[in-house]
Amino acid sequence: MKFNLKVVLFLLPLICLILKGFGQTSFYDITAIQKIEIHFNQTNWDYQLDTAKNGSEGYVQAEWIKLNGTQINTVGVKYKGNSSYDSVYPKNPIHIELDTYIDQNYQGFKDIKLSNAYSDPSMIREVLAYDILGNYMDCPGANFAQVYINDVYFGVYTNTESVNKKFLSDHFFTNDNTFIKCNPNVIPGLTTKCNLKYINADSSSYFNYYEIKSDYGWNDLVKLCDTITNHSSQMHNSVDIDRAIWMLAFNNVLINLDSYSGAFVQNYYLYKDETKRFSPIVWDLNMSFGGFPFVGSGASSLGTLTLANMQQLPITIHGTDSYWPLIKNIIGNAQYKRMYMAHLRTITNEIFVSNSYQNIATQLQTVVDTAVFSDTCKFYTYADFQNGMTANVNVGNYSVPGISTLMSARKSYIMGTTDYNYSAPVITNVLASNNSPSINSIVYFTATITNSTTVYFAFRNSPLDKFEKYLMYDDGMHNDGVAGDNLFGVDLTMTSTFIQYYIYAENTLAGKFSPERAEHEFYSLYGRPVPAPGDIVINEFLADNQEDTRNEYNIYEDWIELYNTTSNEFVVSDLYLTDDYSNRTKYNLPSGFTIQPHSYLIVWADQYITTSSYIHANFKLSNNGESIMLSNVFGEVLDSVTYGEQLGDVSWGKCPNGSGPYQELPYPTFITSNCASTGIAENSEIDKIRVYPNPASDKLTILSSGNSSKKFEILNVIGQIVFEDKMEKSKVISLESFAAGIYFVKVGNAIKKVIISK
Repeated sequence: MKFNLKVVLFLLPLICLILKGFGQTSFYDITAIQKIEIHFNQTNWDYQLDTAKNGSEGYVQAEWIKLNGTQINTVGVKYKGNSSYDSVYPKNPIHIELDTYIDQNYQGFKDIKLSNAYSDPSMIREVLAYDILGNYMDCPGANFAQVYINDVYFGVYTNTESVNKKFLSDHFFTNDNTFIKCNPNVIPGLTTKCNLKYINADSSSYFNYYEIKSDYGWNDLVKLCDTITNHSSQMHNSVDIDRAIWMLAFNNVLINLDSYSGAFVQNYYLYKDETKRFSPIVWDLNMSFGGFPFVGSGASSLGTLTLANMQQLPITIHGTDSYWPLIKNIIGNAQYKRMYMAHLRTITNEIFVSNSYQNIATQLQTVVDTAVFSDTCKFYTYADFQNGMTANVNVGNYSVPGISTLMSARKSYIMGTTDYNYSAPVITNVLASNNSPSINSIVYFTATITNSTTVYFAFRNSPLDKFEKYLMYDDGMHNDGVAGDNLFGVDLTMTSTFIQYYIYAENTLAGKFSPERAEHEFYSLYGRPVPAPGDIVINEFLADNQEDTRNEYNIYEDWIELYNTTSNEFVVSDLYLTDDYSNRTKYNLPSGFTIQPHSYLIVWADQYITTSSYIHANFKLSNNGESIMLSNVFGEVLDSVTYGEQLGDVSWGKCPNGSGPYQELPYPTFITSNCASTGIAENSEIDKIRVYPNPASDKLTILSSGNSSKKFEILNVIGQIVFEDKMEKSKVISLESFAAGIYFVKVGNAIKKVIISK
């Protein structure tokens, strides 16, 4: 059976930001300029920021900031940077920490990093470079911001997402493992490289070179350096090789040398993910595209490059240099080198041979043009900005090249190298024999592959796992036709109904991935439909249930209402709920439950044990405010909401139902449509009526205090009487003829809301 392949894109940061913005523009939307206003009560705020930067690098308290008009009071502000900072500069890079004094955030973000376009006449280098990098590995979002301090315009800054615990949670699903910032704790220099070279077994020997951002990790770092330097054959067990190769290929193609690949060997992070390997995270791209012309060599040489040197920088630079052990051991491994060239070829072809980078650059220049024109604090002229793609501009004792001036010649050089022109395998017709596999069934995967000697099928069952590689065969014994027909196959016993996979093929000279952006992108096979963002939403929640609805134990507990916006039935065990963005997989909804098309599902947030009929999450909701996130088994965020302090028995939900922005609802609408129009409401005499169970499905018992001789009525949400009878002290009625929904029991003047579920 032919399988309709789907490439799953890990666009988690963008999806998460859009959803958390409640309809606002994402704080890192590349098409928009953010407006950031900072207000200090101190008239000497600049002096205080300089003093803090040159002292303990602590924060100075700002009275408030406004982010696109949203005011946040009492925040920490400090200057940041090394070469990009100087007390005499008209504008310095800024770090704003929203939660220095108060636990607060903006769209879920607590740190704001603003760069001043130092050494970048084009003003767009950093945003353009991050936009390119995001195609190939997880990286921060970046765009532009206009910054005002005490009502004075300080110009255009690059607004770059902080690599912090939130970033780790968004991309690695955890944030409490070893986390290392690879920037020296002293002034960067030729002898303070963060190059992962083993020094000795004493962790204190590494203190000046690296910064541990987690609660522990020095011993992990020492072991990592030892493995990379002295036991490179085991490097794959300690490093995510694919991400490392993407990083190095990106650095080389874009002449991003203020990085691991340049003289100072810095500006990257390492996080030990759930596979127990370190994944690199690229940081600080303001000097990409040749803005930092120092390539380095050995222990001491600075290796300053001319424009021609940069245009023709060898694609295997540092490939034999022991002071760059990660590069040396990747280039020195024949298979890793073929993978490196495959990734380098992909970046070159997709971005530079196609000239797509020029289109992106033009769009960025258009977005920021007016803001740059009015920026009187910029380091370069408006003409330098306008000509940033073509003109070379002197910066100190070297020249920063025009981006396209550099990259047009760089592209031609790369395309002319021997390694680039080796004939790579060709991979087509990637198929699976069954697009709806059951657990323990066998699925055959095949692909037509020419010019290859070895083919690997790589797969994993979860985004938390690493890809395992198995050989594919053209031997006529793996559902691959006849031997030698270039149809390669592999059979896989499905231990779950979900896998992500890709194919890598190579010959003695070159390699090829399918899809070409693997492992960042991949094919997926799932035995049942999985909800995508927006298919299932957090439709309503009640975080302070005092007298609204009881669970099956007859106890008022908080609840979360999910709503299926589609015509598909979904298995809820493919979903995760959390009240902690740093632990996205906190609660895996149980097996045995489904959510029907255009229907509701209640998750009680009460920490009770889930039964065969009711789902109970392993967390409670805070009535002081927190966040709720819903994600799927692919790691995609389906919906999320951050809320503030809650009132008793007042729910928040989407209005219109299932699609609108979150807002305080007139009354909770447990398992029914939000925003229903009604003139009926519970009143002050509610304590004279008791109804149970609530919600009810088969029968409803009504107890009345002091109204036994009066008539009782059941009304629908628009006030129509749908049932009435004489009240007794206790009355039991059948609900067989009632449709599911919200109703109101009225006895005398007392009115009580009741939910009927079917």
